[in-house]
Amino acid sequence: MSGFCEWPLVLMVLGGVDAGEIMARVAANQDRAAAARSRYVYSQKVRARMIRTNGKLAREEFRTYTVTPAAAGKSEKKLAEFRGTYESKGKLHEYQEPGFEHKDLDLDADVIDTLTTDLVNDGKSRDGISANVFPLTSEEQRKYEFQYLGEVVQQSRKAHRIEFRPKKGQEAAWKGEAVIDAEEYEPVTVFSKFAVKIPWGVKAFLGSDVKQLGFAVTYQRVAPGVWFPVGYGTEFRLDILWGYKRNITLNLTSGEFREGKAESEI
Repeated sequence: MSGFCEWPLVLMVLGGVDAGEIMARVAANQDRAAAARSRYVYSQKVRARMIRTNGKLAREEFRTYTVTPAAAGKSEKKLAEFRGTYESKGKLHEYQEPGFEHKDLDLDADVIDTLTTDLVNDGKSRDGISANVFPLTSEEQRKYEFQYLGEVVQQSRKAHRIEFRPKKGQEAAWKGEAVIDAEEYEPVTVFSKFAVKIPWGVKAFLGSDVKQLGFAVTYQRVAPGVWFPVGYGTEFRLDILWGYKRNITLNLTSGEFREGKAESEI
């Protein structure tokens, strides 16, 4: 990702191409794109890892979801497979249920289950990926300004590079770069990272800190006008409760796409 430069506050155009207009067309496509994806059956595989500061594994979970069409143009996501591992007293132990706690106060169990639910099972998103970390919708885009960086070729197709950052005075947390397909105005890749610092007073009061928080998502065109987020990941350091520290990685991959039929509601 390129470095962030000082942008003109009014003109976000390079070579006659308006970055804001491109992103507006992306936003207009989002509901249609989500509806198109809801017709498909596919699988999602999620891996979440928590590593101690000494480099040793604290906890790891693998989940496989099956996503199927549902009534009213929605998708239904079911957990098809799960396996987990935690470390205790130098030994690794397996478990078979999400949220499993091996002791009375098991912060690792709470953190990994909450993060997985929030980051890949967002109930407001048909794909489960939170819309709040990527300014693709009209609502999110109002908080950001955009700069056009030029043309690239992605997945053998012409695309536009767009850089984004929060507008002054807006409560927006992210900055980054999006690559947008030039023909269908769908995102191809989006990278975002935390654009604000957690105030020292808040960290001291809550006893928490998040470092190097960022997200990356890659989309794949599976049919004309149908793009799926096929790769999604984040890696960051979490410090809470004045001593609990973990390096956390989470990765999601989607695949095995095929059109399906929704079951009718009775």
